[in-house]
Amino acid sequence: MSFQLFNQTSHECSKLITNRYSTSFSLGINLLEEEIQWAVYSVYGFVRFADEIVDTFHQFDKSNLLARFKKETYTAIDEEISLNPILNSFQIVVNKYKIDHILIEAFFTSMEMDLEKVEYDDEKYNEYIYGSAEVVGLMCLQVFCKGDKTKYDELKSPARKLGAAFQKVNFLRDLKSDFDERERIYFPGIDFDNFTAQSKKQIEADIRNDFKEAFSGIIKLPLNCRFGVYTAYKYYYNLLLKIERTPAKKILRSRIRVSNPHKVYLLLKSYSRYQLNIL
Repeated sequence: MSFQLFNQTSHECSKLITNRYSTSFSLGINLLEEEIQWAVYSVYGFVRFADEIVDTFHQFDKSNLLARFKKETYTAIDEEISLNPILNSFQIVVNKYKIDHILIEAFFTSMEMDLEKVEYDDEKYNEYIYGSAEVVGLMCLQVFCKGDKTKYDELKSPARKLGAAFQKVNFLRDLKSDFDERERIYFPGIDFDNFTAQSKKQIEADIRNDFKEAFSGIIKLPLNCRFGVYTAYKYYYNLLLKIERTPAKKILRSRIRVSNPHKVYLLLKSYSRYQLNIL
């Protein structure tokens, strides 16, 4: 009983982290089947902590902290327990749903790239997108499919595209803070001091293609997750639309957001379309 209480508390810590750091993802997760909500919270809590190490802990030795977090992650998975509640929650998901360790390794590779000032070409950009976002979508897909490898293989490519679309929208939204606070420009060939409308349109067109391919998989997702993923998709797609209407110079000065009332509107609209089966 006590051990179950510890695991439950660990899951609640992951949920707290998710709620504090991302209202949009929290909204989407709350729309999943209750049985799998805790698992997705656990995945997000894990990736959020790693993100925090490389993004905000500037006064500490980030390289050492990330290396320690990585080692403790694999130890938690191997021993099936951790006194770090976030890692304990994550290892339960990894072991229960047989999350491929290759995905975890790719994630840490991208986090390690954030420790250095990287000049991104197409190859490094794609590698970073894969490890920082696409593999997270694949981890969640393994949860959604509950061991159905045929379904997982069918939806693997769209899941990667959705993760990529989310991440690229984040890059555009956070262009200013990434450059000012962390001296990062992820998009290949982009000069922050000469970010043109044409450059912006090219990036937006690429993201639109990702969303288009992702949608083909969303409509085939299991019912336990389809509405939640669709709602997150609609939120990020509308964020892209807002970014498209924003001049390139303004993107460099401010962070674009979708207001909470509009998120509620999107939720209600998504629910109506979902109930009418007209996604």
